[in-house]
Amino acid sequence: MTPHASIDDTLAELVEEFDLLGDWEGRIEYVIELGKALPALPDADRIDANKVPGCAAQVWLAVRRRDDRMTFLADSDSALSKGNIALLLRLYSDRPPAEILAFDARAALDRLGLPAALTRQRANGLNAMVGRIRDAAAAAVQK
Repeated sequence: MTPHASIDDTLAELVEEFDLLGDWEGRIEYVIELGKALPALPDADRIDANKVPGCAAQVWLAVRRRDDRMTFLADSDSALSKGNIALLLRLYSDRPPAEILAFDARAALDRLGLPAALTRQRANGLNAMVGRIRDAAAAAVQK
């Protein structure tokens, strides 16, 4: 990802990567690989307040504010959930709150075809992760 590329540019990069992978088996494997590359979440951030409710697995999402940008740190005890949150962090991390809120996550995820490849429970978890990110951005805008 190019430093400070727009969220739409980052989505376009992801779409290209997903298109090269072809079938869903390859795409899911790629998402899992994204999760393996996530930096370790500090133990101090593995708290109940950072858990994302509504996920099939345990997912932690910590929020950091730096200047006018939001950075997210995350982890999960499930390889697929960890991959899903890694993909979302690639889209959302290190962005201003207004850009996060202006981005249509549902359309983006549909463009990647991700919800269709997941079980209903996993898709609901993915939506819960997006919701937590958007809630953090909305709270930052109100401050």
